[in-house]
Amino acid sequence: MDKTHGKAGAKVAPPRLSAVELQDLEDLPDPVFRRGDRYENVQFSRAAVDGLDLGGAVFTECRFDASSFHEAQLRGASFRDCILAEAYAPVFLGARSAWREVEFRNPRLGSAELYETGWQSVRIEGGKVDFLNLRGAKLSDVLISGCIINELDLGAASATRVKLEDCTVGSLDLTGAKLKDFDVRSTEFRKISGLGNLSGLVIDEHQLSLLAPLIAAHLGVKVL
Repeated sequence: MDKTHGKAGAKVAPPRLSAVELQDLEDLPDPVFRRGDRYENVQFSRAAVDGLDLGGAVFTECRFDASSFHEAQLRGASFRDCILAEAYAPVFLGARSAWREVEFRNPRLGSAELYETGWQSVRIEGGKVDFLNLRGAKLSDVLISGCIINELDLGAASATRVKLEDCTVGSLDLTGAKLKDFDVRSTEFRKISGLGNLSGLVIDEHQLSLLAPLIAAHLGVKVL
């Protein structure tokens, strides 16, 4: 297993990821989506999923290009070996859904309600998310790169081998979170809450200097 070597021989386990490769997909120009249905080896281009109920639906080896998911109900849905390119949704509803071997490419999401979800081997490349709600989620092997996130809520979440690379995050909530190899060294934060749950977070010296006053205040330490 590859290791990232830091100062004093410290080791950080990076996300274990492989590219999602989809071939010989069936093109459905005018798909009909139904709750609980299964979709496999299908490509959707500019699909309008707005407001539809896809609760419990299963998507395997599927690709969505420039599709809109505004207020689509994805509660309990499952995505495996899927690519979502240019996904758009002012409100993205996917509570308790499952995401495995999935790539989001340049998403444009407003409020992404993804609490109590399961993420395994997920990649987000570019794009912008106003509010990413991952409270109570279980994340393993996740890479988020080049993404602007105004608010990232990981309250009570469990996150292992997660990396935020070259991202900008307005506020990060780690209250009650359990972290291991959660690497944010190249990401900019304006605010972090849940300072009692920083164990497992990987930061650089510059970030430590910014966090030091907050940590001191949290511990009741006076710096004179």
